[in-house]
Amino acid sequence: MTAAMTESQPSMAAQQDTLIRLQNLTVAYGDVVAVDGVDLTIGAGEILGLAGESGCGKTTVANSIMHILRPPARIAGGGILFRGDDLTAQSAEELRRHRWRNVSMVFQSAMNSLNPVMRVGDQFVDMMRAHERISKSGALDRAGELLDLVGIDRRRIRAYPHELSGGMRQRVIIAMALALRPELVLMDEPTTALDVVVQREILQQIRDLQAELGFAVLFITHDLSLLFEFAHRIAIMYAGEIVEEAPAARLRDEARHPYTLGLIRSFPSLTGPRERMTGIPGSPPDLSSPPHGCRFHPRCPHCTADDTALYRLQTTVRPVLRDIAPAHRVACHLVEQRG
Repeated sequence: MTAAMTESQPSMAAQQDTLIRLQNLTVAYGDVVAVDGVDLTIGAGEILGLAGESGCGKTTVANSIMHILRPPARIAGGGILFRGDDLTAQSAEELRRHRWRNVSMVFQSAMNSLNPVMRVGDQFVDMMRAHERISKSGALDRAGELLDLVGIDRRRIRAYPHELSGGMRQRVIIAMALALRPELVLMDEPTTALDVVVQREILQQIRDLQAELGFAVLFITHDLSLLFEFAHRIAIMYAGEIVEEAPAARLRDEARHPYTLGLIRSFPSLTGPRERMTGIPGSPPDLSSPPHGCRFHPRCPHCTADDTALYRLQTTVRPVLRDIAPAHRVACHLVEQRG
């Protein structure tokens, strides 16, 4: 699945109820700005995909929403509004209550997130009792219900993590993320290290749970082909910035930013003529000293000195996200100049 773009695409009515809004979010690690002025919204019940190469800031965005950044990382500017309340202004106790109840997270390498010396049920108990008043027996009963929900025999609450397969451990982590019925679940590459068959099973389960329980999802991955099948909207991130955002079907068919097009062309289609795969030359920039102008311009095939005026813009002026169609935004001088 991760190697091919499929034709299936979840449908979704436009969401009017904004669950979370990032306003000019800026996150720095010491003097290095890793997330630079990100504006992004997630609607209630929506699946938003966030894609880009490793190191572009995707996980930092998720950790900022959860407020679990570790020093030297800090939120250097902007706001994170959850149903209108700015989380950056809340106290540590308010944020503790917010986590897992309002927003939960399936971490990267989630299969390794379980404590290897504790039974699965005890880990559910610890998590639930840290956030609400509940007896151990009540927590174990709910843990059993959650395991049933994700397709695992509830008797597995007595198992240790090493007694579960990789796909089962991933389902356990997803069940734990849903334990307090959050409105938003952040999923940071939850299918990494799983084979393609198990990936499909996990993704179908996430989609079914999302449809049944109504929570929103921020799904982070470097695999754009996966998001075309799974997400309602997709935002493309490069070097700490959002460079394109659109509904998934529109991005698949009418992507405009050269970086997005490069990501799309780097994986094969199951249908159509055979084509040679082409990657994106070069590497993402060092964010301690990012390029002037468009941060993608050193790798952009359209950044040449043939068009002097455009080249000057690309190498000196930072592009901003602009609407080019309803719900479709692009930050690219090429699109602005040539339509």
